[in-house]
Amino acid sequence: MTHRRWFTPWLLLGPAVVWLFVFNIWPSVNTVVLSFTNAKPLGGGEFTGLDNYSRALDDSQLVDALVNSVIYMLVCLPLLTLLPLLMAVLAEKKLPGITFFRTAFYTPVIASAVVVALVWGWLLDGRGLINGMAQQLGAITEPWAFLSDRWLLLFSAISLTVWKGLGYYMVIYLSALGNVGRELHEAAAVDGAGPVRRFWHVTIPGVRSTMLLVSVLISVSALRIFSELFILSNGTGGPGGRDMSVVMLIQMYSRGFTGHLGYASALSLILFVITLGPMLFLLRLNRKAA
Repeated sequence: MTHRRWFTPWLLLGPAVVWLFVFNIWPSVNTVVLSFTNAKPLGGGEFTGLDNYSRALDDSQLVDALVNSVIYMLVCLPLLTLLPLLMAVLAEKKLPGITFFRTAFYTPVIASAVVVALVWGWLLDGRGLINGMAQQLGAITEPWAFLSDRWLLLFSAISLTVWKGLGYYMVIYLSALGNVGRELHEAAAVDGAGPVRRFWHVTIPGVRSTMLLVSVLISVSALRIFSELFILSNGTGGPGGRDMSVVMLIQMYSRGFTGHLGYASALSLILFVITLGPMLFLLRLNRKAA
């Protein structure tokens, strides 16, 4: 009979602990430290106290980026919370051809975000398919500036995010719907409840915890949006850079040999604190509803 040595569990945990420290804990601690310095990519920098945070209060680009990120979250949150649930209810039913639609709904999820954004950029271009078709049908006389107007660019990126995320959250809801007892729907139907009332009074309460999870995931993802806006704006952040997200602003300040790593680190911490807001708010709503 072999005896288990005391250090055997630590040997098994060792690689994971090292990975966690090197790629998660240490970068997080280093970001906090750098936020109080004027560090550059090729220099250690000097301690500057709260100068980076004072600078952030006067940064008009940060205000625009925060507005864009908050709008992104406020639009994506209801759409990506309710639409995937409706799709999951439909996909759960045994209808002819439903397997094809399940696959079609999920296909955008496995597609590369970069490739999808490039395709959407071609579609939304002034000489792209959408403007071309609209002009051929006589719906418009001048191309819509999807990629050069501030608000059209922002909502084009939101549409891309919603379209790409529908299938992902639909799968999460499908797993949750499997735990909603059919006897509840049958009892509600016997009592005279129609499909809409059963949806509101049986389905939604049954998946409420999943809806909270989905809402948190959407909020965090929307506040940290990058790829869609970056590619649709061709890396410029839109006209005058006013369509930048906070992540794009952080990337702008940290790149290159003259990057401001200290200020970018401060912006990262500000984004972290802002991200905690909707998470705590949604958790509080869940506790009140419980």
